[in-house]
Amino acid sequence: MSNSNEAWRRSKILTRQGAKLLESSKDPVLEVFDSLPRCSQSERLVHSRRKISKHQNMLDTNMFESYLENLWSRVPEEKMISYAYLDCLWFSLYKDESAKSKVLDWIKRKQIFKRKYVFVPIVCWRHWSLLILCHFGEKGQSRTKKPCMLLLDSLQELDPKRLEPDIRRFVHDLYRSEGRKEKDEFIYDIPLLIPQVPQQKNGEECGIFVLYFLYLFLQSAPESFKQEGYPYFLNKEWFKLEDLECFRKELDSISRCKDVIDID
Repeated sequence: MSNSNEAWRRSKILTRQGAKLLESSKDPVLEVFDSLPRCSQSERLVHSRRKISKHQNMLDTNMFESYLENLWSRVPEEKMISYAYLDCLWFSLYKDESAKSKVLDWIKRKQIFKRKYVFVPIVCWRHWSLLILCHFGEKGQSRTKKPCMLLLDSLQELDPKRLEPDIRRFVHDLYRSEGRKEKDEFIYDIPLLIPQVPQQKNGEECGIFVLYFLYLFLQSAPESFKQEGYPYFLNKEWFKLEDLECFRKELDSISRCKDVIDID
């Protein structure tokens, strides 16, 4: 890695997963990250001073990934083989042409076509939403397990459908990069479902909502997500805002209990 790239790496705080992968790349795409929310430049991240409250700004990508890793560590081992999640920066990176091939290579390591559910956090236009890829390993012949996508958005007044063109290009490239034989018509016809889930009350809660969506889905995900049973539990009464507040406080306690972490 060149001296300029090394200096950039030390001056920016990336997600742990993304940083490891960038270090292994000979030509990392750096400028894309400048448009994404992240921790302020610092040599140390003091978790004990980072609190999540109703008045805090939107979660940056590094804090989001830290909380997501904590949630993922609670998944029972026997279920881990069925689930996977992507780094929260990968979808944004994918949209940059110069980074696309690298992102697709990184995703191959996740073996998403062997999973029942793959969680894709999306941060676009400074707003978080959650894409869930369901049964992507199925080819459509099964009556009970057919590929579909769920897009969970806590601020639907922003029109989550505006993400659909990018999502469909992303999914098509996932199939092609893996050498899958499905026809384009099949891939582009995979349903994108947008359930009416609980909505946030202000403009800065979207990151917490996405984490809570993922947390609850992991607990209640059906063995087979049948489109005939949609929306299942995914409705406006899925959870109460009081429950979300308890979840928020739990994340806050995790933050305060963390020791100071060296970024170097």
